[in-house]
Amino acid sequence: MQRENPQPAPVLHQPRPSSAAFRLPAAAAVLAALLTPAAAQDIRGVEVCIAEKQMERRTGCLQSNVEFLHQALIKLTRETQDKLVAADRDLAAARAEIAALKSAIDKLSAELTQMRAKAEPAGKK
Repeated sequence: MQRENPQPAPVLHQPRPSSAAFRLPAAAAVLAALLTPAAAQDIRGVEVCIAEKQMERRTGCLQSNVEFLHQALIKLTRETQDKLVAADRDLAAARAEIAALKSAIDKLSAELTQMRAKAEPAGKK
């Protein structure tokens, strides 16, 4: 027995949202995934907008949630950038220290070679 395929719903022509409209919800979803250890937990500061009956209030609620998440994302980005800059500084300092230590080892190896060269003729006499 085969099912009849229903006719597709007519497509209403609506203006295409900008790419920024897609980025904010995507960023919010990523931020939500990063901030919550379990998927069932709410994000602090984000309201549940589904319960709103009036479309204007629901839209306002969603917009405030997006703004909150956008600000949180900016803050986390800034903090992460600061950590990366600090790690780069530490790495540069460690590389400089390694170069100085290699130079000291090379100098000590050269001095040791000279001392061995001076000690061999004295031992042969």
